[in-house]
Amino acid sequence: MPGSRRLKPYLLLLPMLVFAIGFCYYPAVKTFLYSLCNVNFKGEIVGFAGLSNFRYLLSRPDFSKAIQNTLKLALFNTPFTILLTLLFARISTVKKPFRSVYELFFSLPMAVSMSAAALMFKMLLSPAASPINGLLGLQIDWLGNRNTAIWGIMMLTVWMGIGLNYLLFLSAFRNVPKSIMEAAQMDGAGGIRRFFHVELPIISPTLFYVLCTNLVQAVMTSGPIIILTDGGPVRSTTTLIFMMYSSGYGSSNYSMAACISLITFLMTLLFTVGAFALEGKRVNE
Repeated sequence: MPGSRRLKPYLLLLPMLVFAIGFCYYPAVKTFLYSLCNVNFKGEIVGFAGLSNFRYLLSRPDFSKAIQNTLKLALFNTPFTILLTLLFARISTVKKPFRSVYELFFSLPMAVSMSAAALMFKMLLSPAASPINGLLGLQIDWLGNRNTAIWGIMMLTVWMGIGLNYLLFLSAFRNVPKSIMEAAQMDGAGGIRRFFHVELPIISPTLFYVLCTNLVQAVMTSGPIIILTDGGPVRSTTTLIFMMYSSGYGSSNYSMAACISLITFLMTLLFTVGAFALEGKRVNE
């Protein structure tokens, strides 16, 4: 009986361990092996290549373009989406008539599938009947012009990121203790000062979580590109994940896809480590 009690925790962990090995560790090890080997179209290793796959990948001009586009998405989408949703959540904490209506609109992107949102934005950004062009007085083929296509993708990804971020920030703002806010107000702190010196430090753990998840999502962007632009025009919207997808599924070049996935992992890891370094100085527990 004592022995069975000691064994019970491990038995409870066994199903999770099986799934972790099957869906996380085994694919990771296999990807690493593929990146160092020559692999045929059947996914069979036919020879050892060493670092030659990486050298070939780094010499390709489309790879450098994919890195630039991925960095654009990460460095534009993340801060812009966070600032926008922080503003929306802060507005929603003020009791006003019809507050539930704009709360619904702010959280609506969370309920829309990626494919449906992509097709909706395809219509909104079309040169023939684009409401955005009409509003700005422009005649731009947003998704068909290599100078603007990546910005059209960013409009979609920012909009899709609003829903969940908004709900997380709204919950965080509503959990700020009223006693602290009242004390700050009695000390003469204005609205802006209370936001930056009281509310923002208190919700910093949520802000840190949203920062990390948004960085990862931006680096992993591929669905809208597959649906709307297929990496074009002239590779202007090709990202690392889309390049990995087209190399693996489009050309059966599994070695190249594995190399790209490892480089994408390292980029995501660097972003996450940077966020944790910032967390050590700016996040209040």
